[in-house]
Amino acid sequence: MSLFDPVLAWHSIPDLLRGLPISLLLFVICFITSNFVGIAVMLLRISHNYLFQWIGRFYISFFRGVPMLVVLFLTYFGANMDAWSAAILSMTLIPSAFLAEYYRAALMGVSKTQFESAKALGLSKWKTMRYVVFPQAFRVVLPSLGNVSLDMFKGTSLAAMITVSEMFMHAKIIAGANQDYMTIYIMIAIIYWLVCCALGWLEQVVEMHLNHVAER
Repeated sequence: MSLFDPVLAWHSIPDLLRGLPISLLLFVICFITSNFVGIAVMLLRISHNYLFQWIGRFYISFFRGVPMLVVLFLTYFGANMDAWSAAILSMTLIPSAFLAEYYRAALMGVSKTQFESAKALGLSKWKTMRYVVFPQAFRVVLPSLGNVSLDMFKGTSLAAMITVSEMFMHAKIIAGANQDYMTIYIMIAIIYWLVCCALGWLEQVVEMHLNHVAER
């Protein structure tokens, strides 16, 4: 058997791409939810309330230290959740812990003079955060968001372990049916790489736009 079968590779592309919409949908849902949860955990982490701080610290420490696959199995097999719910919950909890720290670092990186200037202009605390602090912090955190988005998209492949019919699940089925795992897994690796290239390009476009706005 050859290392790579170009004929099988070419004919497998449509079947592999059938799982791409599911992978992208799972990625988009989890990226949005993990950002909301990450911001909420970040607010707990920087709260002046000791209990809230402790909850934020524990959440970040725990979910940064637990493998994604373990959480997937806990939610799917342990909690008996359906596959989609288990995948969304797991792929929200783990990235949100990292995002909370990225947002906290970006927020702490905003100069204190920005707060003082906003206060001198009579802006409320909410308006200061909304119009002054968050826009600057977002520019700082954007490269980290780009890295998280790539990890999250690649991480959708783990959902195949709990029967979600995304791209990697299709790859496993096709590889097994043709008894050629090398060819199919090389093809799925290329597809993941190309999608990640597209996501990286999108992050660069957003970053350039924000830099252009800031320079105006």
